[in-house]
Amino acid sequence: MLRHPTVAAMQICPQCQCENPDDNKYCQQCGTSLDRLLCPHCGAENSVGQLHCTQCEGLIGTVLQALVVPPAGETDWPTDTASAAETGGISDPFQRYQPLRLLQVIDRCGQLYTQVFDRHPYRIRFFESWLHQSDLGDDEPTVPPEGDFMESSPPSDAVLASQIPAIAQSYLLLDSQLGQRLPQVYDTWQSQQWQVLLLEDRSHWKSLCDLWSDPETLTLQVLHDLYEMLDLWEELIPVQCTASLLAIDNLCVDEDSVLSLKRLYSPGLGPETPTTASSLNHLGQVWVKLLEVVDREDAIPLIHLAQAIGDGQFTSPDAIRQHLRSIADNLERRLPTDLLPPIAADPANLALLVVRDDDDVDDTPTVVLPMKLSGLDEAGCTDIGRQRDHNEDCFGIYTELTKRETPTGKTLQAHNLYILCDGMGGHASGEVASHLAVKTLQAYAQTHWGGEMPSAASIREGILAANQSIYEANQDEQRSGSGRMGTTLVLVLVHNSKAAVAHVGDSRLYRLTRRRGLEQVTTDHEVGQREIQRGLDPDAAYSRPDAYQLTQALGPRDNNGVDPDVQFLELDEDSLLLLCSDGLSDNDLIETHWQTHLAPLISSRANLDQGVIQLIELANQHNGHDNITALLIRVKVQPNMDAMP
Repeated sequence: MLRHPTVAAMQICPQCQCENPDDNKYCQQCGTSLDRLLCPHCGAENSVGQLHCTQCEGLIGTVLQALVVPPAGETDWPTDTASAAETGGISDPFQRYQPLRLLQVIDRCGQLYTQVFDRHPYRIRFFESWLHQSDLGDDEPTVPPEGDFMESSPPSDAVLASQIPAIAQSYLLLDSQLGQRLPQVYDTWQSQQWQVLLLEDRSHWKSLCDLWSDPETLTLQVLHDLYEMLDLWEELIPVQCTASLLAIDNLCVDEDSVLSLKRLYSPGLGPETPTTASSLNHLGQVWVKLLEVVDREDAIPLIHLAQAIGDGQFTSPDAIRQHLRSIADNLERRLPTDLLPPIAADPANLALLVVRDDDDVDDTPTVVLPMKLSGLDEAGCTDIGRQRDHNEDCFGIYTELTKRETPTGKTLQAHNLYILCDGMGGHASGEVASHLAVKTLQAYAQTHWGGEMPSAASIREGILAANQSIYEANQDEQRSGSGRMGTTLVLVLVHNSKAAVAHVGDSRLYRLTRRRGLEQVTTDHEVGQREIQRGLDPDAAYSRPDAYQLTQALGPRDNNGVDPDVQFLELDEDSLLLLCSDGLSDNDLIETHWQTHLAPLISSRANLDQGVIQLIELANQHNGHDNITALLIRVKVQPNMDAMP
C-alpha cells in the first residue's frame, strides 16, 4: 500500500489558497492570518486549533466523523479494542486529530466510530502531500513510521485496490456518482492495528423522518425522495452498500432538503443488516416505517405501494418508478382520494395505475413535477492571466429578483441576465469589442426582454444588434484583416425555473447537476467542430492546423456572417451553471477538475465567490496563456404546488 510521504509541512491559506511554510503566521500572498481566526458567531479573535470560541463558546473548529476497523484481511479485532473504546484513542501517527468522545461500537463485526477535532485545519492533509510529491515525479514516496494514506480525487479501480485503505474505497468509487449525497472523505490511513477513515460530520443534519413529519413538507417532496432513494439503491448495488439505505437513522437531508447519507454500510464493515443479499422488499419495509410519520391523506397511495414492495410484489426498480410517476400524476391533478385507483383496498391493484410514457421508462429518469425557483445565487470574476498585458474579457450580471409568498410556500421570481465576452483583434481592440457587446446586449434586454422569457428570434435580434455595433465601429475606424476587432459571446437568461442560452464563438456554458453530472451545453463555433458536424472523424477534424480557428464571432463581419445558437433549458433540478472563456476551458480543464472545483458548489453552504476565485487560480496554474473569466450561477428549485390545476 502506498505510504504517506515525508514532505515539508505546509499550510493552505483559507482566503487565496496559496501554499505557505508551516511556521508562517500570515499568508505570503494575501496577508491573511494563518494562526488566528474570527468566531462566526460573535466576531471574537481566536487561535487556530481551538474547538470553541473563548468568548461565546460557539463551535469554531473542524469536527469530523472517524470510522475505525481492523486492517484489510484481518478477521479479528486488535486485542486493545476495549481499551481504545474506553479512552477514545485513535492510532493517529500524525498527532493531528483529537478525539472528542469515546469510541462507540456500531456492532461486534462492524465499525467503531467517534468524532475528532482537526487541530491543524490549514495544514496540507496527508493525501494532499502525497499528491504534491507525486506531481514532482517521485515513484516511491518515503515512508514514516506507521500511517498509510489516500488520494483525494477519485482514483482508478486498480489504484484503489492496491493503495487505498479498504474502508475508504467505496466512498471514493461513488464520489463522482453521488457527489454531495455522500459525506466527503477528509483523510484516511492504516496502521498495524487500524484502518481509519475521517469523514465530513453529518450528525447535526436534519433526519429524513424530521423532514417528512413537518406539516409544511409536501407529499410531492416525499414522493420525490422515494424516487431519489431508488436511484441511490441502484448506485449502491455495484459496491454492495445498499444496506446504507436500510438504516433509517442514516438517512438525512442537506440544507436544500436533498436526500443524503451519513455514511456507507459495506459488507463486513457495517451493521448486521442485509448487504449483498439485500432485495427490494427490504427497501419497501423501510419505506413503510418511514411513511408512518407522514400523517396526511394524500400519502395513502405511497403507503400501500411501500407495503406491496415490502411483500415482494416488485422485483424491478423501473416498475416501482412507473407507479411513483402515476401517483405523482394524481397528486398534480389533486384528485380526491376516493377517485384514485383502488390500491387502498388491495395493493395488488397497483397494476391498474395508468403510467405516463410507459413505453420509454428508461428515458425518463426522474419524476416529472412542476418546479419553482427557490434560490438563485451568482458570482463572477475575470483575470488577466499570466502572459497577457491587458484583459480583453468582459462580463455583466443584471438581476431582477422578487419574492412571493403563498400558503404553499415562498417562491422566487427572477429575470436575470448573465453575459460573458472574450474579445480579440489588435492592441486593446478586443477589450473595446467585448465591452461594447456587453453594453449593447444589456441595453437591448432592458427594452425588449423585460419581465418575460424572450423568443429565440428576439434573442437573435439582440445579438445581431451587438454584432452591428461592433461591425460599424470597425467600418468607421477603417479596420481591416487581423486589426478588425471582435468578440465571442455566451449569455444566459434565467427566467424563474427556465433558462435561455445563446452563444457565438468558443466561450462556453457548462451545466452541473447531481443526477446528470457535468454537461457542456454549448458547442464551440470553430473549424474542428464544423468538420465533425459534416461527418468527419473527430481525430481527423482536430488534426487540421486551423482546427481551433473560430468560424464566427461578433464584429468582424456584418449580420449575414453571424448565426447565433439559441436554446432553452428547463431548470427541473438543482443546477450549477458555469459561463467561461477559453482561458478556463482550454485543455479540458473543466472536464478534468469538475468533481473537485464545481461539484461542491451545488450546495447552498458553498461560497460561490470563493469558488470562482479557485477556478481562476486553477486556470492560471494549468493554462495561464490567456485571459480567464468565469461566471457561476447556482439555481435551487422545489416542487411547485401553485402550478398545479
